Amino acid sequence: MAKTSGLKLHFYGGAEAVTGVNYLLEAKGAKILVDCGLFQGSRELEARNSQPFAYDAKEIDAVIITHSHLDHIGKLPQLISAGFGGKIYATPPAVDFTRLILEDSVRVLAEKARHAGVVPLFSQEEVDEVMSRFVAVDYYKKTKAAKGIEFTFHDAGHILGSAIVEVDAAGPPSPKGSGRVNKKIVFSGDLGHPPAPLLRAPDYLTQADYILVESTYGDKNHESPEEGEEKVENAIEDTVARGGVLMIPSFAMERTQQLLYHLNNLVEHKRIPRVPIFIDSPLATHITEVYKKYPQYYNKKAVFEIDSGDDVFNFPGLRFTVSSKESKEINDSPSPKVIIAGSGMSQGGRIVHHEVRYLSDPRNTLLMVGYQAEGTLGRRLADGQKRVEVLDQAIEVKAKIEKISGYSAHADQSYLMDWVKSFKKVGSPDGGEASHELKKVFVVQGENGPSSALASLIRDELGILAQVPKMGEVAELD
Repeated sequence: MAKTSGLKLHFYGGAEAVTGVNYLLEAKGAKILVDCGLFQGSRELEARNSQPFAYDAKEIDAVIITHSHLDHIGKLPQLISAGFGGKIYATPPAVDFTRLILEDSVRVLAEKARHAGVVPLFSQEEVDEVMSRFVAVDYYKKTKAAKGIEFTFHDAGHILGSAIVEVDAAGPPSPKGSGRVNKKIVFSGDLGHPPAPLLRAPDYLTQADYILVESTYGDKNHESPEEGEEKVENAIEDTVARGGVLMIPSFAMERTQQLLYHLNNLVEHKRIPRVPIFIDSPLATHITEVYKKYPQYYNKKAVFEIDSGDDVFNFPGLRFTVSSKESKEINDSPSPKVIIAGSGMSQGGRIVHHEVRYLSDPRNTLLMVGYQAEGTLGRRLADGQKRVEVLDQAIEVKAKIEKISGYSAHADQSYLMDWVKSFKKVGSPDGGEASHELKKVFVVQGENGPSSALASLIRDELGILAQVPKMGEVAELD
């Protein structure tokens, strides 16, 4: 792919899918990537992870990372192997999390590769090389990524250190011959669902020529976080009354820490019976330590509680199980008990071992607290399948299946619309005249139904051109 002088945006992931986020922006001869993630979900989707990049990695000048979930960072090691030699930019917490996530993935992917008889996607040596390229950049600091391209991180409120990326790129020559007109492109990354237990609300921006907005829940509205906490309380009380086991598949990052925050509150106020609560995830344990390192990123309420002496990640009955031996010993602990373990979509990790053991018992409960992608075991369980295959075993599902949307770390339709509305158009009713006229919204990072629903709503209610780009599509931004 030869370098050009035009302003172009290529959609190599995150188009018509939630995962595999990977955008290439060309501006004035420079090329940068925003995110470089793995595809997650069905076998067909994950098969894309072994395919070569659709661009020459050697020509990429820099990578900007919105946050450290695997579907936004997971192909960085492969990018290095393909010849990328530039810098990678992320916020300080995102840099720390990336190392933990990628190192954990080395083990998980090696296990999968052995099972399938294929070569692992990447190695520890490649992860080390990725980490050597990182440059930590905090919020609100304008930074040069490449010739003609600057960016600024804003708080996305999705996970600790997650960012909205505001890019200022050199556009076409001015019609009046006074140099080039810069274009402003805003990448939402994944936007949070406020109010969150620990994090601040996503920042509202006001100016852009083009925006990319996520649409994981582009067709749904969530219940409130308070309702989510109440549902966790009810699930614990109900399962304890039946003498059962409450299993919660949870992402190691953010979701587990949100649960801990609420569980700490429930325990301290004696709203739930005293019951053993196991965090059965080495990764979640390490990530929680990173959370403790960055309290300055918390919202005011969480900061106040911590300053008042409340250790929100430590309370009676809580036990972190790191080793395999400790994990197996959970089986010896009598019911009732609560087990929080990864992965959040039951696609691996320790939760599947507990599901094999406990899903067939009607006294038990499986509580889903996060998004379940198409093709995952979590999605099949959430959809009510009564017979599933887990670790090559056929399991009759007799446990109670419960779902909570209030714990979602993704904005719902209502909040996504508010976020898009914040971008002013020239001649806006408030009398202000923006220097950047919003020309188009690209609706990304969602399945077809949610993405199409949100794009239609933006067009109908806001009168703004909105499009759901296709995988591999190129948009001319001149």
